[in-house]
Amino acid sequence: MIADILTGAIRSGTSVMLASQGELVSERAGVINLGTEGSMLGGALGGFAVTVWTGSPWLGALAGGLCGVLIALIHAFLVLSCGANQLATGLTIMFFGMGVTAFFGRDFVSEQIVGFNPVAIPLLSDIPFLGPILFDHDPLTYLSILLVPLLWFIIFRTRVGIMLRTAGEREEVLFASGINPKLVRYLAVLVGGFLAGLGGAQLSVAYTHSWVENMTAGRGVVAVALVIFASWKPARAMLGAYLFGAAQALQLTVQQQGLAISPFFLFMVPYLLTLLALLIVERRQKSQTPEALGKVFAGEAGG
Repeated sequence: MIADILTGAIRSGTSVMLASQGELVSERAGVINLGTEGSMLGGALGGFAVTVWTGSPWLGALAGGLCGVLIALIHAFLVLSCGANQLATGLTIMFFGMGVTAFFGRDFVSEQIVGFNPVAIPLLSDIPFLGPILFDHDPLTYLSILLVPLLWFIIFRTRVGIMLRTAGEREEVLFASGINPKLVRYLAVLVGGFLAGLGGAQLSVAYTHSWVENMTAGRGVVAVALVIFASWKPARAMLGAYLFGAAQALQLTVQQQGLAISPFFLFMVPYLLTLLALLIVERRQKSQTPEALGKVFAGEAGG
């Protein structure tokens, strides 16, 4: 039972993890995107549709990422070019994504695809207990795990990461260096949109092999919350996403065991655990908030 929950934590948490890594990049540059849910939905539908049309889950995953970019681009334009409030715009984009995907996704509800399936890594997957948990997943899950140390290295050990963090902390320093902070923020939001879209595609093309309306069920919102929980650090965001995934796996395991627990309560468990984690660390995170985000939360700036 424990092995099933831990395996499910990774499989179910991967889509949230990808979205949280993307949101982390965006927030490091000083832009919070509550529309991450919309990008995930766009990625889920776009990835599923292209897989149906082409038969290639790899093209589907790429298309999902690009759909996430398109939706994030709307948010970036309204916030950074038009000066709209980040929080209000993000909520609007979220509902826009829900509506658009519900409309265009009607014809794909009954479609079947051959998507990504778990690929056991030779030898490693044979390790007792840990093997099936860590080394028997779909290709996008493996790529998402590799993404975490890569992002950490880029953010904290490269010139690109310095520019990203400076855009979120001291944009005047970028101006003095001849770098346009608005461009840095644009690129950060688009990278965030791509990873959120990829997370949505993982959900439809690798995890469920299906499309249903609003299938992300709030995962994008959870991803935004996990970035705060993680102190804007990639590894912590990954752990938070897997915690969410473990709660979902626990929900399914309890239902399969036939225990007399309300299914409505079980559905709430992943979100309750996320809120509890946020409450526990909330005070500790305040001083670590990127300065540009602090202004947004205080209502002092929109973009």
